[in-house]
Amino acid sequence: MYDDASLYYSFNPSAQSQHDKPAKHKRKQSLLEKPTEETQADIGHVDGRKTDFQAIDHSNGPPEATLKRRAQSYSDFHDAVKAVLGKDSVGEEKERSQGSAKAEFEGIKSELDFADWYDGLEHELLSSGHDDYTAYQKQLELSQSHLDHLLSDTSSTLNHLASLSNSFSEVEAQTTIFQKQCEGLLDEQKRITELADQLDHNLKYYNFLEPVTRKLNAPGAGNFVRGKEFSEMLARLDDCLEYMAAHPNHLEAATYMSRYKLLMTRSLTLIRVHFVSALREIASDVSKRIADKQLNDTTNSALLYAKFRFGASELKEVAQEIRKRAILPVDAEPGAEGEYQSLMNELYTSYSATRGRLVIPLARKKLHDIAMAPSTSKDLVAFARSSIGYTKGVCSDEYELWREWFEGEDELYDFLESVCEPLYDHLRPRIIHETQILKLCELCTFLQTRYMHDQDEDAEPIEANQFDFSRLIRTALEDAQTRLVFRAQAILRAEIERYKPKKEELDYPARNRQISLSGTKSQRPTVLSGRKGSNEPDTPMPKTPMVVEEGDSPSGRWGFDTEAAFNGWYPTLRKAIWLLSRIYRLVNSTVFDDLAHNIVHQTTLSLQHASNLVTQKPGNSAVDGRLFLIKHLLILKQQIVAFDIEYVTPEISFDFSSVTSTFWELRERGGLFDPRNLWRIMGGGLIPKVVQNMLDAKVELDGSLRTVINDLTSDFASRITKPVDASATAKRGFDAPQAVNVIHKVAEKEVAMLRRKLDEYLDDVRTKETLVAAVQDQVIQNYETFYDIYTAEKRSNGKQMSKKGKGRDDEAWDPDMFSEWVASIFKVRGMGSLDEDGDSRSLSRNGSI
Repeated sequence: MYDDASLYYSFNPSAQSQHDKPAKHKRKQSLLEKPTEETQADIGHVDGRKTDFQAIDHSNGPPEATLKRRAQSYSDFHDAVKAVLGKDSVGEEKERSQGSAKAEFEGIKSELDFADWYDGLEHELLSSGHDDYTAYQKQLELSQSHLDHLLSDTSSTLNHLASLSNSFSEVEAQTTIFQKQCEGLLDEQKRITELADQLDHNLKYYNFLEPVTRKLNAPGAGNFVRGKEFSEMLARLDDCLEYMAAHPNHLEAATYMSRYKLLMTRSLTLIRVHFVSALREIASDVSKRIADKQLNDTTNSALLYAKFRFGASELKEVAQEIRKRAILPVDAEPGAEGEYQSLMNELYTSYSATRGRLVIPLARKKLHDIAMAPSTSKDLVAFARSSIGYTKGVCSDEYELWREWFEGEDELYDFLESVCEPLYDHLRPRIIHETQILKLCELCTFLQTRYMHDQDEDAEPIEANQFDFSRLIRTALEDAQTRLVFRAQAILRAEIERYKPKKEELDYPARNRQISLSGTKSQRPTVLSGRKGSNEPDTPMPKTPMVVEEGDSPSGRWGFDTEAAFNGWYPTLRKAIWLLSRIYRLVNSTVFDDLAHNIVHQTTLSLQHASNLVTQKPGNSAVDGRLFLIKHLLILKQQIVAFDIEYVTPEISFDFSSVTSTFWELRERGGLFDPRNLWRIMGGGLIPKVVQNMLDAKVELDGSLRTVINDLTSDFASRITKPVDASATAKRGFDAPQAVNVIHKVAEKEVAMLRRKLDEYLDDVRTKETLVAAVQDQVIQNYETFYDIYTAEKRSNGKQMSKKGKGRDDEAWDPDMFSEWVASIFKVRGMGSLDEDGDSRSLSRNGSI
């Protein structure tokens, strides 16, 4: 396209030099402008044209071959075609111009010719200057034509696309309509399918009736009870019953439900019949073998248990079908029974009766042999050990066999109790005829420690599937406990409540001296006072409660002569402690507490009666009786601590006898409605009386002990302070100083006698010193009462009393002075040395417990 420009530059060297500058692009100078000095005609140039034309001639050949780039688009192809066409036209034009220029140059003969030639050349140069614009114009026209063609093609394409879009919209609308129609058809198909499935689902619960009815009513229906199909059939019946119960609004639901229940009952009855017949066959086989042969115990055990274990698992699965349908629902009322529980009970009854016919005769025969054995025929405990051990083994074997036939323990222990009946038949008469309380206690201990479980909270619970023999032996234990309580009550009545002491048993204090001497000879007493070199000769009492055993050796477990100590006790006290120690923890706690209160109550009454008898004995005084009672009540109080006797609420009742008798009397006299008589009823003490049958044993014991101690201290204190008591001071001519001097003499005598009596009856130094201190306090208290009255009388007469101190000889001592003197007479030992072992004293100084 620019080959004309190159041709121009070939004829214009000055322009060529500017064209060759690649660094600066400058607009070409128009040929119409006035030529400058550089562009003016130059002859030299003309002269050189010949050479140029020669150079043109040499270059007038075919163009160099060049490898054109492959067209990638329409525009590239257009440019390539344009370049080739332009190069060819330029080459042809160059050849023509060179040929014409050569011809013209050869025809120049004069200046005019040259001028013409130059004008033509100038015109040609001018024309060649417009070639680029002309070529560009043609290119633009070609581009315009191409773009016009593209626009027409684009417009036609857009029109075609618009038509396609309209067609697509129509197709889309039609497709949407078709889709909705298809979805509607699919929904309808789904609804119809679901309806058909529901109909089929509902109908299968109704259609199942006829085939199962034919199957259960067919001959030999019980032959397929053990098969898997039978269990599946029962499951289908359960489903049908549940469906009918869940859809009571169906037209024939009630009818089908009743018929299905009949079929279920028929099926479970077939199970029962099959179970019972199989059990009967096994039992008859075993019975026949046992009857035909004289077998030993091992062979009998193999027949009784191995034969029954064979096939038990299959029958257990069959019986489980009934048990699953006999379980009560969650919302069942208390006490209700499952619908098919009666069928399950028939299985239990049949099994229990069958096993009972086989096992119980053998057990009865074995127990009879044990009862006739020489070692157990007369000994209750030995017989109980052997018979209960054998029965437990049989029950344990039966328990394991039951678990192989049935699930759960329903009716199990009822059956085991029937197995234990031979044991009860032999053991109960022996317990009832047993008169030795020691044997009964030994039997209760054996049963409790060997077979009964601990009832404490910390005891481990019994596992669910573990045999609990305690439930079976509890009856025998209750029989033994009942007999034990009966014998204890009999002993209480005979040997405590109605006890009549012998003469030598009331020989106090001589009996105490004899026991002390025997105890001193047999063994050196234990030092209890805590003082070194204590010279107490009496036999000490144990500090802790003891369990009295009949037949204790003189050198028993207590570390001192127990025979001497117990012989010093009154017989009813000894029997009471022995009885409590025997029944303790062998009977129910409530029963023991009630019985223990009765024992303590009757023992207290017995000791009080004995105290009166000791007082009435010639040569004794009330002091002997009181000290006797104090000694034994202290022993009783100390011993019952070990038995944890709980508080028992006294039995309170109302006695209406006086009221009814009074009303009857008024009715007979005719004055029932007289207001005066009614007032007499309400205010005259004729209201119902509150009768309290028995106090708590501990409270009663403490009250009795407190009363006798107060009587003892008051008796000694009143004798010592008799010269200044109210009767003495009321006499005319009462001399207070003389009375105080008399008190001095009487106190020295009475204190010596008090200590001597205490030594004769009591062994514990602390108890004796406490009683002496209580008498001392009472003496001081009586004197203070006297002194207050005495000083008040003196002041009323206008006399002045001396201040603290001994005072004048014609005046009585003040309480402080008298207390110091009394302390020097009584000489009470310090309680600190007596309590070094840390034990608390039994009595306080004022005689309280």
